[in-house]
Amino acid sequence: MPHRYYHGKTGKVFNVNPHSIGVEFNKKVGPRFVKKYIHVRVEHIRPSASNAAHIGRVKVNDEQTKLYKAGKSEWKCLKRIPEQPLAAQILIKPTVVDIAPVPYKGIIV
Repeated sequence: MPHRYYHGKTGKVFNVNPHSIGVEFNKKVGPRFVKKYIHVRVEHIRPSASNAAHIGRVKVNDEQTKLYKAGKSEWKCLKRIPEQPLAAQILIKPTVVDIAPVPYKGIIV
């Protein structure tokens, strides 16, 4: 089982053996990063999902491009656009309400 430092870290596979997988990590040691190589059993690792959103966008973009080249759809911009500002709104000014202080009712001793 790997040392607790490596739990949850993302690394690259550099070697595959019958019972273990070699993984390369970047470990911060002082002000620099040092490459560390460890062998971990298959039960202790799982595939990273950090690239899943990118792969999904690539597939959708490729499909859109194929449809456009085949003449089945119009061109759609494939770039991601940042969140746009909200639409303009008209504010209705509230009416002015005059208020007066409540008269003081002192304690009579």
